[in-house]
Amino acid sequence: MMTLEQDDTVIHESHIPDVLHALQPHDGVPLVFDSPHSGTTFPEDFTCNATEWQLRMNRDIFVDELFAHVTDHGAGLLCALFPRVFIDPNRNAREIDPSMLAEPWPEPLKQTRKTKAGMGVIRKYIVKGTLMHDRPLGVAEVQSWIETYHAPYHRTLAEMIDRAHERHGAVWHINCHSTKSRGAAMNIDEGQMRADIILSDLEGKTTDPAFINLAAECFREKGYSISLNYPFRGAELIHRFGDPDNDRHSIQIEINRGLYIDESTYEKSADFENLRRDLEDVTARLAAFVMDQVGNE
Repeated sequence: MMTLEQDDTVIHESHIPDVLHALQPHDGVPLVFDSPHSGTTFPEDFTCNATEWQLRMNRDIFVDELFAHVTDHGAGLLCALFPRVFIDPNRNAREIDPSMLAEPWPEPLKQTRKTKAGMGVIRKYIVKGTLMHDRPLGVAEVQSWIETYHAPYHRTLAEMIDRAHERHGAVWHINCHSTKSRGAAMNIDEGQMRADIILSDLEGKTTDPAFINLAAECFREKGYSISLNYPFRGAELIHRFGDPDNDRHSIQIEINRGLYIDESTYEKSADFENLRRDLEDVTARLAAFVMDQVGNE
């Protein structure tokens, strides 16, 4: 952990090359954003069956850039630098399909809907029917990936959330993603058009309703269509960090990529800056809300 000065504000900075980058204002608001799926850096010796296009389309492209403004509003921001298709921070470390392994895992594994769909912590399929890896994976190899990439991400996010909670007595967390404009073959809404903004709280389990309702209101007022908990309910990170009974509130946001990129090329569209400005306005309102909640207007 190091500190730096940014516009006269002390920023706590954590950086692990190729793993993560985090910024958190020392005297900021108790609001933490994280982008676990926008990374692009694979280990040098990594190989797989996926094409460059398949790897690109499975990334939350530009989400880290869309939310880069949040520290200007006193919020923290954590970004993974490694790709989700290599190892997914938004999964439990034991969400592993044993059929991918060269030998048995030494402890019980979690078989979830995501694991069965081939989208566990280690990706089985890059697209439906196409294996990500061209060989069985060794247990020691996967354990090393988890310890080097997945565990530091979870540890850093926990530290950021705990620091804000300790300072203010409450904390709000937003887990940030992007989504294809239409459900893909590996999703429960295959072929369906998606809302502009999808907000999730594990169907009411990870936040006080006022927080997710305010986020929805902010986006609706700007003309965006909203879906709550469909087709995404939220996953490991809001499950782990959302605990409203103890003043820890966590929601997931999915932004429709059709709002800001050309999905045929995955390049920024002319609307990118409009969306970025709208997100900054929403962040300002949410930051004001959380400071009002802790009585520090």
